[in-house]
Order: sequence, then structure tokens, then C-alpha cells
Amino acid sequence: MGDVTPADLPPIVLVLGDEELLATRAVTEAVARAREVDPDVDVREYQAGTLTVGEIAEMLSPSLFGGRRVLVLRSGQDARKDLSTALLAYAKNPDPDVQLVVLHLGGAKGKAFADGLRAAGATVVPAVKLKGDRERAAFVRDEIRRIGGKCTPDAADALVAAVGNDMRELAAACSQLVADTDGRIGADTVARYYRGRAEVTGFTVADATMVGDVPGALEALRWALHVGVDPVPIADALADGVRTVARVAAAGRGSAFQLAKTLGMPAWKIEKAQVRARGWTPEGLVEAMRVAAECNAAVKGGADDRAYALERAVFSVAAARQGGAR
Repeated sequence: MGDVTPADLPPIVLVLGDEELLATRAVTEAVARAREVDPDVDVREYQAGTLTVGEIAEMLSPSLFGGRRVLVLRSGQDARKDLSTALLAYAKNPDPDVQLVVLHLGGAKGKAFADGLRAAGATVVPAVKLKGDRERAAFVRDEIRRIGGKCTPDAADALVAAVGNDMRELAAACSQLVADTDGRIGADTVARYYRGRAEVTGFTVADATMVGDVPGALEALRWALHVGVDPVPIADALADGVRTVARVAAAGRGSAFQLAKTLGMPAWKIEKAQVRARGWTPEGLVEAMRVAAECNAAVKGGADDRAYALERAVFSVAAARQGGAR
């Protein structure tokens, strides 16, 4: 892209739609382009619902010290009638040194305001939520191209299938793939990168933790959270893993089939727990049960950082196993 000149900056930008990632990106790009024209540009943000006509007149009036300004007006659909009237009047004769960026969800609320800005010649940047997998796959291809990579259509489809609908997650996955490869993304690249990971559950995390495989448990945990597994079932699975091993260890020796009736558990689960129980002591299991209960309370009690509570529990349970080893 060549040098940006003041003539390249539209005086009014209407970011229309309810996809937060695209709306945020539109604002970031508008500000970046204004900074190319004037590195000292004055950027201010306002909420349309709380802004008064007096404040808008002040922020749009020529600055005493001159200089370029970018005024970002969020939630444009919430603008009161007197404010939208004042802004539409301004839009007919905007200040060339001011760029007004209005974000609007694009629904029925405040529609006359959005329509008026469009009619006044605002540059419209669409930021609508993508409806289906085809649109999301097109977004993936554009995103990978934008950050310098190349992506085949089947790779884009595979990435949407592996990651899901969240635009931020898709954008992050695109960045990660381009960063970790030579930038040429085929379906085989996506399959290799995501193989088996979409099936990760809380039990994968619990199983790795109970045998002391901290790196494996953390990788599974981070991936499970990344693909949208809720923290609550992960905490439940960890607590269940500890509890099952503790019950099976306390039941003493015996075949899985013999213990199945006594413990009221399926034989396969007992067999698995007997393997997991190796390397654990009664003291270690008591400590692990305390940690799991604490983690459960934190995750279900709305801890500020539930991912951190789970990571800490993985480390602490693994430490209880090692600390209690004989």
C-alpha cells in the first residue's frame, strides 16, 4: 500500500454489524491509517447512548491547536434523537481534519441514523456476523491471505470444522497456522495440526494428570478450553478421576470384575483406575482430593480466571502424586 494522504481518509466511516472482531478491526485500521497521515492524531472514543448534543458540538468544533482527530462513536444505535439529528446535520458538511467513525449494530434500533449516515455519503464497512460455514471458510481464506499466507478451499473448510464458529478463535487459528508453517496451508496441514485434538475432553486432562504427565495434561487442557469445552466439566472430570483412583486404591487387591459389584462401577473403569493408582499413596490421594475440591469450588463459584484455577489444579495434583510417592 502506498503512502496514505488526507484525501484517502473518509470523513465519516459507518461500521455496520454485530461481529465484534470485524468491528474492532475496522476501528483499529481507521486509526492506523489516520496515524500514517498524522502520527500525533488525537483519538477519542465515546458511547453514543451517554453523549449529549453539547458534547458532540464541542468534539466536532475546530480544535484550538489544530491537528487531525479521529472520533470513535460506539453503540451508534443507542444515540438519542437529538444527537442523531445533530450528527446527520454535521455529516452533510464534515470537517476535513476530523474522521468520525460510528459503530452501529445494524439492526432495527437506530436504523434511521445508520440510513442517514449512509445517505450522507459515509464509507460503510460491513461487520456482520457470518451466517454459515461457507462464509466462515471465505473469512479464513481472506484472513490467511491478509497475514501473508495461502490457503486452499478444502483447508479453509477443515479449519472451520476443527475450530468452530467463533471469529476470534478462527482468526487466532489462522495466525497460529501461518506462524507455525511456511504459510502454504493445505487440508493435510490442518489435519496434521488438529488431528485428534477436537476430541479432547475433561477426561483426557484428568487421565494425563493422574499419571503425572503434566505437559500432556496442560496441552489437553489448553486445547479443550481453546475449542470451547466449558471449564466446569473439566473440573468435574478431574475430581472424578481423583475420587475413582482413591476408591479403587482403598478397595485393595482383586480383579476388576470382583470389585465392580462392591464399588458399583463398570469393570473397565476399575481396570483403568488400578493402572492410574500405581505411584499414589493414601496421603497423596487425600491431598489430591482436597485440591480437586478447591478447584471445583473455584470454577463453579465464578473465579476470575477459571483457566488458571484448572492449570493450578493440574500442577498441584501431579505434585501430590510425586510428593506422596514411596
